[in-house]
Amino acid sequence: MLNSGIYSYINILDKAIDASWVRNTVLNNNLANATTPGFKRQEVRFESSLEKELQKLGSVDKRVSNVNLDHLAYETYTDLSNYYYRLDGNNVDEAAEQAELASNQIKYQALVRALNSEFNRLKTAMS
Repeated sequence: MLNSGIYSYINILDKAIDASWVRNTVLNNNLANATTPGFKRQEVRFESSLEKELQKLGSVDKRVSNVNLDHLAYETYTDLSNYYYRLDGNNVDEAAEQAELASNQIKYQALVRALNSEFNRLKTAMS
């Protein structure tokens, strides 16, 4: 991770890409265990962490260079909701997981494009 303020947006994109990659892995694991009795689906939380860090900046200064990257992280957790889609206690809804997986793949591709765009801007500025 680059520590200069000029790279803050790149660092945030990097963390978002990591979270999206982990989310993709978790969603695929949920789908692979959709028929496993008693399996509880897992989720990845990142956007709420980013939102919390942005709220700490207040309404005056919303520059990403001021986001505390040490507090910006994703969290994997097990969904222990009391509703189940099957009698054996499995709470994976395959259609919902596939839709979430497709959505996450689009987010991941957009984040990678944004990161590439930032590097291209830096490359242009240096030439």
